[in-house]
Amino acid sequence: MAPDSPYQFSLYVPRALEVIDTTLREGAQTSLLYDHHKHFFNQSDKAEIARALIIYGVKFIELFAPVVSPQEAEDFAAIQAVRDELITQKGYTFLLAHARCHPDDVESAIDAGFDGLNLYFGTSIQSRMSSHGQDISGIVQRARSLLEQIRRDYPHLILRFSGEDAFRTAETDLFRVYDEIAPLVHRIGTPDTVGIATPVSVAQRVNSLRSRYPDTDLEGHFHDDRGFALINSLEAIRSGMRYVQTSVLGIGERSGITSMTALLFNLFVDREYDRLDGYNLRGSYPINVLLASKLHKLVQSKEPVSLTNRTHIGGVHQKAVLNDHATYEAHPLDQFGVSESEILLGPLSGWNVIHYFLKEIKYLELDETTAKEITQVFKSRVYGMTPDESPAEILMDIAVNDFKLRQLEITKPYQGAVVQRLDSRPQIG
Repeated sequence: MAPDSPYQFSLYVPRALEVIDTTLREGAQTSLLYDHHKHFFNQSDKAEIARALIIYGVKFIELFAPVVSPQEAEDFAAIQAVRDELITQKGYTFLLAHARCHPDDVESAIDAGFDGLNLYFGTSIQSRMSSHGQDISGIVQRARSLLEQIRRDYPHLILRFSGEDAFRTAETDLFRVYDEIAPLVHRIGTPDTVGIATPVSVAQRVNSLRSRYPDTDLEGHFHDDRGFALINSLEAIRSGMRYVQTSVLGIGERSGITSMTALLFNLFVDREYDRLDGYNLRGSYPINVLLASKLHKLVQSKEPVSLTNRTHIGGVHQKAVLNDHATYEAHPLDQFGVSESEILLGPLSGWNVIHYFLKEIKYLELDETTAKEITQVFKSRVYGMTPDESPAEILMDIAVNDFKLRQLEITKPYQGAVVQRLDSRPQIG
């Protein structure tokens, strides 16, 4: 049986940076799930993702409150079982329910056995007019009453309150709410729900909140509508925010939120090592590949921790990388699990790569002059390839059938010793 979670939380010492991963809540709202008619993560997916997050070192996982559907309630039990299996190996991970300030949401989460509640209430003028219809006084009254009841009846439950759409909420209105709420919670949130924040506005808001509520931790949730989610998260952290919500690959509603591995990668590159305590950084690429496979996707090219970020197509780049990877690879992606580089044959490949591929990978006997001649034929022919063909197949046809190249005899111990094959088709990831 799992240890009592309130007791565990009272003993837990927060790290310099605590990722609150919300792949199974915010991430479940990504339209990418609809591209292949998947629509939702099934229970097996959720259990596997939760296991990977815990092994990666995530200590806080946000899920939907069970009131959302009976299936969410069943799935929570499965995730909880995974968490409990790993307690001895990885220590305690806290499961948090994303919940409205509504008794039904709260009751369902407490009954299910969540460790804490991530409560929210829309505070912007847009939310007040078009969502719940409450004014600031009404928000304060409802939220404070509910939180006081939770604190009285469940004093050790982890509590966070966020004014949803905080960056479209006037600071004076946000203060009116948080002045009443902050004494009742462990954290107050500053969600950029619609992705309008900039690094400057994030720094200003975080500094204002830290000054006004010095004894309450801050939590951020940044959407990527303007492409600022990552930089806004970094700015928030450097301004003193300890808790940041992320998802694997940054998936979420609309353009998504901050990518977990991209955030940690950037902190590593900037040598902010104290914020990386307890995270299994070498598991970054594997967890990205896991999530991408659930979406039937490749790890997208905008994700820093990806094989794409070590893939070379231009001829000048390919030649240099064959001599020294650092020529066009400035960042330590190997420490984040990207252990190989990939050179892709194509119309932009130069003779150096053609020579390397045919001699070192396919073991064909040729000199540099012949490689240059083959390259000219290859470049003229590759643009006409069909979807069923690959550049490697076309190149081998030219080398063997047009130029009649002979294969070298390679002794058995050295066969298949090539680390990175240029003839392989792209794999997921």
